[in-house]
Amino acid sequence: MTRILFWLALIFLVIAAIRSKLKSASRPPERQPGRSRAAEAPPQAEAMLCCTHCGVHYPASENVVSDGRNYCSPAHAGLPAP
Repeated sequence: MTRILFWLALIFLVIAAIRSKLKSASRPPERQPGRSRAAEAPPQAEAMLCCTHCGVHYPASENVVSDGRNYCSPAHAGLPAP
């Protein structure tokens, strides 16, 4: 009789675990509180520019303009253009 109760309990636990996994897999992922959908979006790619002196490509946010030309650093902006 004890063996039958053991096997019934074991089967019940296995079925409960499977149902729990299936239920959690079907639910959409929960968002963290305080985070909006806009915060989850990946950042947009930034435009790249080419340095007039060395030819290295760099992000436009790091641009140094001198005499109407684009440079990657203030050091290159001070050098004569090739």
